[in-house]
Amino acid sequence: MTILARILLENLGHIKTCKPTSSSLNNIFTGNIPVVDLSDHTVAKTLIVNACKEFGFFKVINHGISMDLSNKLEAESVKFFKLPKQEKEKSGPPNPFGYGNRNIGPSGDTGLVEYLLMSVVNEYVLAVRNVACEVLEMIAEELHLQARDTLSSLIRDEKSDSCFRLNYYPPCPGLRALSNAQSLIGFGEHTDPQIISVLRSNEVSGFQICLKDGAWVSIPPDPTSFFLNVGDSLQVMTNGRFKSVRHRVLAADTLKSRVSMIYFGGPPLNEKITPLSSVMEEGEESLYKEYTWSDYKNSAYKTKLGDDRLTNFQKPFAQ
Repeated sequence: MTILARILLENLGHIKTCKPTSSSLNNIFTGNIPVVDLSDHTVAKTLIVNACKEFGFFKVINHGISMDLSNKLEAESVKFFKLPKQEKEKSGPPNPFGYGNRNIGPSGDTGLVEYLLMSVVNEYVLAVRNVACEVLEMIAEELHLQARDTLSSLIRDEKSDSCFRLNYYPPCPGLRALSNAQSLIGFGEHTDPQIISVLRSNEVSGFQICLKDGAWVSIPPDPTSFFLNVGDSLQVMTNGRFKSVRHRVLAADTLKSRVSMIYFGGPPLNEKITPLSSVMEEGEESLYKEYTWSDYKNSAYKTKLGDDRLTNFQKPFAQ
């Protein structure tokens, strides 16, 4: 038995597993997850809004972000994660920013993942934020919001509570044999609490989203493109029209590590989150209580990953 195999077996009691279903890692989704060409705004904004309603998730191409920049950051990330454990731990713990290993948040969630959580704004993060803002401005146009920057201004704000995260999932050759046909959870199912998230990964599979019918499907990786997730806050601001997508990462049976880079676009801590009046139809009731991003953030990060974090913020008649 290899050293890696022994390590996996020793930690199966601490790392959660997922029983195989009809939508297991082998079931690569071939449905109509929208691919949005950002070079054509007229078509893109309609596709984006439809995707946010149906999936809470879509892929963008022609985004204008240099692949050299993305590849350089990925390479530097891999160098860091391959350092000895004691060296990496000098950058931790993630409270709120820094290096973390297996433990995800303060509520006991674990996964086969190492990560860096940062608030820095470098060239890559600035470029990805611009894509997020471009998308949010197209959403504002399509929804006929009062101003084109109604949403984007929240993450362009100098007090924006946005952050950047690097996730590293170690290679797991022979995984299926070790775990008795179960899949190890790299990062457990959850929704993102922020407004919008922008994800880019290398060519290693593992990322899954949950469809409306509850089926989990795997999204083929594409290092040249970016995937965008609707967050809880955007679901609230559209009064439930957009759906915050539930997603997870399963460890892949591969010789190569999975590296993902995620930008989470969040509003300022004191920003009030509530359904936008310009979205609501005449006589439409708000499904959610008004709260600040700080209130929701504090509540969300005290829950388990898989909890429905918005339940406590729904109005009684909407539950």
